[in-house]
Amino acid sequence: MARKKDDAPARSQATTTTPKVKKRRWYHQVWDAYTMTVSQDPAVRWWILGTFAGVLAVAVVLGLVLDSLVFWIILGLPTAVLGAMFVLARRAERAAYARIEGQPGASLAALGTIRRGWTFDQEPVFIDPRTHDAVFRGVGRPGVVLFVEAPASRAQRVGDNERKRTARVLPNVPVTVVQIGREAGQVPLPKLVRHVTRLKPAINKHEISVVLKRLQALGTARLPIPKGVDPLRMRVDRKGMRGR
Repeated sequence: MARKKDDAPARSQATTTTPKVKKRRWYHQVWDAYTMTVSQDPAVRWWILGTFAGVLAVAVVLGLVLDSLVFWIILGLPTAVLGAMFVLARRAERAAYARIEGQPGASLAALGTIRRGWTFDQEPVFIDPRTHDAVFRGVGRPGVVLFVEAPASRAQRVGDNERKRTARVLPNVPVTVVQIGREAGQVPLPKLVRHVTRLKPAINKHEISVVLKRLQALGTARLPIPKGVDPLRMRVDRKGMRGR
């Protein structure tokens, strides 16, 4: 019996199926966090080894004193691993903040770790093309919060100007200005999320939706137009209009 013509294409299609993508396990994520942290903080490997060895040593000493060495070693091993993982997590968080601190949009990247209750604009509501000072905006139960990325010498003026502009649209909503930085009166980037989550609530969920709709009128900052290419100031060629 002759084979059907469609058998060959079907067989070749079955043999050319794409391979399955390997699923990333939890230890892959741990290794990625470790390599990223070591590149930023080389001393982390010694902190991890020291924590693991220290916890295990305490377990061995307790086992010798209480005459139950095997039990305390079995208990100490997972405890030492947990201690080492805790140290890695803390140092990895610190390294991640160190990598982005001082860069434009660093506050928005840090605030992205807040899961619920807040809405953050993905573009700055104000940006100075000369100094690169920027203001990002968030809306939550505490009201409107403006995050100013600028040196302390300019942050006060930039924050006040944006706060007044926001208050014109939302006269009855609290507007809080938070300066990001390491200078006096500013909030360091690693402490920003904790600072924001501790702000006292002032509006409810229904009012948040109303605030977001009103803020759409303000919009976000636009990229500056290069000098000499401003279409709003271009002069009309009058000779061309007269046909000369």
